[in-house]
Amino acid sequence: MNEEGYFIRPGLTIPAREVWFEFSHAAGPGGQNVNKVQTAATLCFHPASSGVLGHTEKELLARRLAARINADGILKITASEERSQSANRARAGERFRLLVANALHVAKKRRPTRPTKASVERRITGKRVHSAKKARRRPGDFEWE
Repeated sequence: MNEEGYFIRPGLTIPAREVWFEFSHAAGPGGQNVNKVQTAATLCFHPASSGVLGHTEKELLARRLAARINADGILKITASEERSQSANRARAGERFRLLVANALHVAKKRRPTRPTKASVERRITGKRVHSAKKARRRPGDFEWE
């Protein structure tokens, strides 16, 4: 994340004002610090109220991230691997950026193609050679028979 927000793709950056963080105690490493400081960071984003996403993009996010969006329509991403709150905040932000970018990615429609004439001829020639090789075989040509 930079000052403006989260870069998703060229032409789309989710502003930092549309995202908020919640913090909690994290399990794991941290020594005495783990019981005193809330280091786990949960990034929260409400896609339906976003001002930068279009109607189509909001529907796409709602459909593709349905398992990650709660009943209130909020997408939550938690990071608690690091010992510091700022590192967990950065990690959650990067996960958010990648998750939204992948959800909004639309695959190009495949244009069916036909095999070239030369490739068809190579395939047919190979089949003829293989068939001729098998036709030349006689019983007793192999040691195990």
